[in-house]
Amino acid sequence: MFATLSDRLADTFKNLRGKGRLSEADIDATAREIRIALLEADVALPVVKQFVTAVKERARGAEVSGALNPAQQVVKIVHEELVTILGGETRRIRFAKTPPTVIVLAGLQGAGKTTLAAKLALWLKGQGSSPMLVAADLQRPNAVNQLQVNGQRAGVTVYAPQPGNGVGDPVAVARDGVAEARRTLHDVVIIDTAGRLGVDADLMQQAADIRDAVNPDEILFVVDAMIGQDAVNTAQAFLDGVGFDGVVLTKLDGDARGGAALSIRSITGRPIMFASNGEKLDDFDTFHPDRMASRILDMGDVLTLIEQAEKAFDSDQAARAAAKLTGQGGDFTLDDFLEQMQALRKMGSLSKIMGMLPGMGQFREQLANFDEREIDRIQAIIQSMTPGERADAKIIDGSRRARIAKGSGVHVSEVNQLVERFFEARKMMRNLAQGGGIPGMGGMPGAGKRAKAKRPPAKKGKGKRVSGNPAKRAEQEKASATAAAERPPANPFGLPQGAEEEQFDASGFELPPEVAKYLNK
Repeated sequence: MFATLSDRLADTFKNLRGKGRLSEADIDATAREIRIALLEADVALPVVKQFVTAVKERARGAEVSGALNPAQQVVKIVHEELVTILGGETRRIRFAKTPPTVIVLAGLQGAGKTTLAAKLALWLKGQGSSPMLVAADLQRPNAVNQLQVNGQRAGVTVYAPQPGNGVGDPVAVARDGVAEARRTLHDVVIIDTAGRLGVDADLMQQAADIRDAVNPDEILFVVDAMIGQDAVNTAQAFLDGVGFDGVVLTKLDGDARGGAALSIRSITGRPIMFASNGEKLDDFDTFHPDRMASRILDMGDVLTLIEQAEKAFDSDQAARAAAKLTGQGGDFTLDDFLEQMQALRKMGSLSKIMGMLPGMGQFREQLANFDEREIDRIQAIIQSMTPGERADAKIIDGSRRARIAKGSGVHVSEVNQLVERFFEARKMMRNLAQGGGIPGMGGMPGAGKRAKAKRPPAKKGKGKRVSGNPAKRAEQEKASATAAAERPPANPFGLPQGAEEEQFDASGFELPPEVAKYLNK
């Protein structure tokens, strides 16, 4: 969603690199580029003015002028100001002291309230709660049926006494739903209310009546992040007419410019609490302002990636795989590789996972064109192998590869590539685990066992050339023996060979009196 904003900011900061000191012209040019980037991203004008003013004031301060790298310091300032605009700290749900906790969803029609109600229920269920959905949207056709289907998919209870489609009293349904949740010991109630195509008096009055009837602990305003500047106007209208405690952004996986997300918090003063970024029920999570700011600046979102990995990967299974990679728990087989691939698949789309890594903004086009079915093909190839072949891939010869390719519906070349890449990856991972480093890139300093350095063998000097003629060789040997016999013995003190040593005459040598008195005793 923030691709355009991320690209513009990245180009802006690229111009600052390599500068040891920032001048006033540099700061003004950077502020101008940031202003244009935010306006192009549909951020509200008052928010843009406030943001740019804060960045310019801090960029002129001592924290940049005294920094070793002013460009990085400016990026840090922009990151901190983005976090401030997005809400500062993560806002959690306020649970009631006496259950059930009542949550009312409000917003325009088409914002995704009904689907979001099931996503929120599934998320709360994963947090250990026992939620119940209440179908109080009795206006939109099939809204009740849609909530029942989504609730069944999420595995939560749905209270729907009225068929909807314009029949029934939504206020009575909401009130009775809270009473039913209290009777059946559900600790959270999520009420899905009706929306309209635009803000009108009937919508506001109905939402206000439901609010007064159930006295909710949280009112969440659900807004489509793709509607641009109108999201701010709608949010302000709901705040004045009904009031709400937090904002939920939907459709963050769309291709809109995303300025609404940066504007709502500053205009309304209400925090963004949750974000929905996909069509699946589990594409939903808490909104973290600092992580979203890092994504916008292409710094990645490693914390969210770690949290998703902890949910998808079994700790014991991962420990066994790590032990096999180090050679301590047997060989790492294709069965282990398949288990890791399946766990990775549970984390969601691979393009989204890769997009959470720092610096992946420059590969956005490649990630967008990534074929997610590649994992399915790899899984089909491995599952077409026999247990013996998966345990020991070295036995997979030409005939076996042809059979595997035929069984998985791929070409033999794809089987060859998978087997070769598996061997290369296993070798590389084992080398990394033992501290050897990636092949061709040297070892990793300070990791693993260090091999003893081997001294290169001493070079042997060239021997004296010997003639191949036997008679001539005999003459050479005789001449060498004669020369050795006539050569004088070597002098251990390094004097020239054959030189006579000079005799020292001590008759005229007189010792100092201080020394002579000890010798004459």
